[in-house]
Amino acid sequence: MLARLSADVRQYLLITGNYWAFTLTDGALRMLVVLHFHQLGYSPLQIAMLFLFYEVFGVITNLVGGWLGARIGLNRTMNIGLAMQVIALSMLLVPAVWLTVPWVMAAQALSGVAKDLNKMSAKSSIKLLVPGEQQGTLYRWVAALTGSKNALKGIGFFLGGALLTTLGFAAAVAVMAGALLLVWILSLVLLKRDLGKAKAKPKFRDIFSKSRAINLLSAARMCLFGARDVWFVVALPVFLAATLGWDFWQVGGFLAAWIIGYGIVQSVAPYLTGRKAGNVPDGRAATGWAFVLATVPAVMAALLAYGTSPTGVLVVGLTVFGVLFALNSALHSYLIVSYANEDGVSLDVGFYYMANAMGRLLGTVLSGWVFQTWGLTACLAISAVLILLAAVVSLALPRASRTPGQPDGAT
Repeated sequence: MLARLSADVRQYLLITGNYWAFTLTDGALRMLVVLHFHQLGYSPLQIAMLFLFYEVFGVITNLVGGWLGARIGLNRTMNIGLAMQVIALSMLLVPAVWLTVPWVMAAQALSGVAKDLNKMSAKSSIKLLVPGEQQGTLYRWVAALTGSKNALKGIGFFLGGALLTTLGFAAAVAVMAGALLLVWILSLVLLKRDLGKAKAKPKFRDIFSKSRAINLLSAARMCLFGARDVWFVVALPVFLAATLGWDFWQVGGFLAAWIIGYGIVQSVAPYLTGRKAGNVPDGRAATGWAFVLATVPAVMAALLAYGTSPTGVLVVGLTVFGVLFALNSALHSYLIVSYANEDGVSLDVGFYYMANAMGRLLGTVLSGWVFQTWGLTACLAISAVLILLAAVVSLALPRASRTPGQPDGAT
C-alpha cells in the first residue's frame, strides 16, 4: 500500500511516524521523571532543575542543528536524534542509587538534544515536500504533523503515569528504549538520503536569522511557550498530586487528555482560522488570537485568588486555554515554515525553534521557582503577562503571508 503512494507522501509518512514514535517516549519520560522524583520527596524547584539541561541543550541544538541539517541532510539529523534518545533512556536504567540529580540532568540534556534534532528535522522536511505555491496544503500538512505529535505526546503522558504504576521506573524506561531502537533501525533503512541538504554549504555564522519576520515570530514564540510551561511543567502536576490529592493515574490522565485535545485542535486549525474561506494566516491572525488567549490565564488567576474551587477552575480554564493555545501554536508553526527560505530551510526553522526552546527553558525554571515561592495563582498571572508580550510583538509581523520569492515583510 505504501508503494502506491507518491514518493513525497511516503517520505511525509515516514517522517511523521518517526516523530510520533519519538514523541511518545518523550512525553512518557517527562511524566515518569516528574512523578517518580516527586514520589522520592524532591521539591518542585529541584524537579524543575532536572529539566534545566534538557531545555538549555534544546536551545543550543536548535541553533546549531539547523546549520548541521543544511550541511549533512535532515535524514541524518533525524536519525541522530532517534539514536541519542535511545542512549538517554538507557542512561536511566542504572541502579537506583546512581540516579543522582547530576546523572538525571545529564540524561535529560541528551534527551533535549535528541528531541530538538528530531523536531527541527521533521518540521523542516515538510517545506521541501510541498510545492511553494501550495500554501494551503503546506498549512494543512504542518497542522496535521504538529497536531498529531501533540496528541501523541498527551498519550505519552498517560503512558508514563500508567507504566510507572504498573511496571515501575526502570522497567518502563527499558520498554521505551527497546521500542525506539526498532524505529531507529527502520528509519536508517527507509528515510530518503540527503533530504534538506543545502546546495551551498552554509557558514556557521548563518545560524542567526537575517529575516525580520522570522526574528519577530521567534520572539513571540519564546513568550508563548514560556507562558505555557510556567504552569505546565512542574506547577500543575505537583499541585494536582500534592494539593488536590490526585494519584498518578489521575495526574497522568488529566495531562494526557489536555495534550491530546490540544493536538486534535491543532490538526483542524486550518478549518478554524479561515482557510475554508480561502485564507491562510498572517501576522494579523497571530496577534488577534494571542490577545484572546491572554485573557484565559488572567481570569483563572483572578478566580483562584478569590477562593474559587481550584478543581473547577483548572479543568474548565485549562480546557479553554488548550483550545486557544493550540490555534496560536498552529498559526506559528505554519508561519515559520512559510517564511523560511527553501534552500537551507533548517537554518530558519532551527533558529525559530531555538527561541521556542528558550521559552520552554524560561517557563521550566519559573514553574518550579514561582510555584514553590508563590503558588499556582502566580504562575497563571505570569502566563498572562507573557502571552500579552507575544501579542505585542506579533503586531509587527507581516500582514499577509509571504509567498515564495517575495521578500520578508512584504504585505
